[in-house]
Amino acid sequence: MGGRDGEGEGHGGDGHNAVYGGTVHGGLIQARLIEAMNLYQAPPPPPPVPRQVPPPPRGFVNREEKLADLHALVDRARSDPAPPVVVVSGLGGVGKTALVCRWAWQVVDQFPDGQLYTDLAAVRRDGGVDVGGVLGGFLRALGVHESYVPASLADRTAMFRSVTAGRRLLVVVDNAQHAAEVRPLAAAGGMTVITSRTQLPGLVLDGAEDVAVEPLTQEAGTRLVRGWLSGPHGAETALAELVRMCGGLPLALRAVGARLVTSGQLSVDRVLAELADERQRLRRTAQAGGDPESAGVGPVFDAVYETFPPHTRWLYHLLGIHPGPTFTESLARAVGGARVADALGDLLAAHMATRVDEGGEWFRLHDLVRLHARECAETHESESVRTALLGRVVAYYRVAADAADRAAAGDRFRLALSVGDDEAALRAAAPTFAGRAEALEWLDTERTNLLPVLRAAAEHGWHDAVWRLCQSLWTLYHTRKHYGDWIESHHLGVEAAQWEGRVDAEVRMRNQLARAYYELKELDRAADELARAGELLGLVSDPRLPGVIWETDGLLRLAHGRPLEALDLFERAKEANEAAGDRHGVVVQSYNVGQALFHAGRYERARAVLSEARGIVEETDDDPMRSRIGIVLGRVHRAEGAVDEAMSALADAVTWAARLGQHTKWEEALDQLIGLAAEAHDERLAEFCREQRQALLRTVRVTADE
Repeated sequence: MGGRDGEGEGHGGDGHNAVYGGTVHGGLIQARLIEAMNLYQAPPPPPPVPRQVPPPPRGFVNREEKLADLHALVDRARSDPAPPVVVVSGLGGVGKTALVCRWAWQVVDQFPDGQLYTDLAAVRRDGGVDVGGVLGGFLRALGVHESYVPASLADRTAMFRSVTAGRRLLVVVDNAQHAAEVRPLAAAGGMTVITSRTQLPGLVLDGAEDVAVEPLTQEAGTRLVRGWLSGPHGAETALAELVRMCGGLPLALRAVGARLVTSGQLSVDRVLAELADERQRLRRTAQAGGDPESAGVGPVFDAVYETFPPHTRWLYHLLGIHPGPTFTESLARAVGGARVADALGDLLAAHMATRVDEGGEWFRLHDLVRLHARECAETHESESVRTALLGRVVAYYRVAADAADRAAAGDRFRLALSVGDDEAALRAAAPTFAGRAEALEWLDTERTNLLPVLRAAAEHGWHDAVWRLCQSLWTLYHTRKHYGDWIESHHLGVEAAQWEGRVDAEVRMRNQLARAYYELKELDRAADELARAGELLGLVSDPRLPGVIWETDGLLRLAHGRPLEALDLFERAKEANEAAGDRHGVVVQSYNVGQALFHAGRYERARAVLSEARGIVEETDDDPMRSRIGIVLGRVHRAEGAVDEAMSALADAVTWAARLGQHTKWEEALDQLIGLAAEAHDERLAEFCREQRQALLRTVRVTADE
């Protein structure tokens, strides 16, 4: 119940307890401990080498000179003690990302430790970027288990530098706007390449190389377009004029070229006439203060848009309304799209949409295309239609996130919800998940959409959707530690619950917000949220809600070194769980009670409480709690001088933590065993545990010093 807010570990398969069953001594316990731990001592295999850079788009513009500039820097990356940083700058739509992706795929063998990629445009919020969230993703991709990823930006930056030092790694940072958001992402080994619409002078002053990508010359653009065409589509002068009207931007030329190729009989002169008709609108847009880059390609996109059939225009309008940067076919279908696959094919053929990753299910529009799609939606759809479509998008994410959360976290405590006919239909269209890992990965991939959707829902006053979506994001945030998103979303959730008059939801939101501050060690802010939640407990009827508040408050008291105050709160939370018949909640709070008793020096009572909780765990197969209880029980036995019992409890904790992939608990139990073995002068056991610990840390790419 209440304890489930803090329990993010997954469940493992069936197994048996190879240690408990009586006290053993001397060489016998040593042999049994090693035998038991050997059952699961092998750490999981290392993750595959990351290859995150997207494939270059079809119809890549020949940029041999710029490719040569980038190739020349690879040799420097091999030997330079200061790994090179390169800024590839140029106008939007000029082909910076395509250039870097093409180069990265050509030099993949030069960076054997992998390629990392992030698009900062996808995670930018009000002009700022959650750099800590990007670093967390990088660290996990490099093999650092999520339980080892630190909370603060400074600590994540330091770990990233440590993990990448001495490696041959390529980091590509797309769509940067400021030097400050890029510096923490530069690898300590290998090479870092950044794309930006400006030169990022701060990085250049730091020593970064600048590779400027200019619009295509008329000669180069004409040669490019001519290569796409077969037969007499127009004179050379007409092709040159087409390049000029497209501003020499490959993004615009590809869109026009796709139309010329697919139409068969359409001439360049006809396209030029259509573009000329848009010139006055272009001038008006620029004079009105519109985005000059968007205005520069707007006429081209208008001409392509006019060729789309109704179902493709509908999808294009939807993508202009969608608050997030990426989308899936399932979203479009759930919202009510017809012939979605055909419409998506039209956008891909026109180079208006691209795949986020090869063979994946997520797609995106170039940011200039998104601006145009938004303009088309505002021009061709009424405000009421746009609002209705946005409402369907919000409802889809609310339902899909709930399905993912349930697949990832099972029957954890959730506030009861009513399900209407509309929601039932959306649930039928939402994605399904094979298990926890797949569901969690979906949530993490959709993270760049979830916060923009929450914001849009809040702006439209859809408060019920806001707090419900926040409730479904707990497993993602608690597991993957996206603290920036976590805190902002739950501030929105608190406000939404207040607007709805849902006191129970406000208590829930404030508790989850307090957990974020607690993990960031901002204890005063966590206490403030809990105090506000505590003032509302008299107004809620669900007995589980006081339990979650008491648990979090107890953790804060324990962090402040006040175990007796924590003990009282944990015991109250345990009683609430017992009253609700939640045996898992009882186990979690018993574990917390045992910790508080241990820190208060009340070992005999701690042992009794923890032993009782262990019995419930064995009855209910609540496997993730086995390692936690074993570690605290081992500490209690050790404090009482019962070395053999402490070793048995800790060996059991090692076994279960290894089975379930609870890496930090695995390491913690091994550390305790190493200390016990040293006290018992058992060098063989101590050496065995040290070797296991080193193997574990090598697997998660963290050194023993870290």
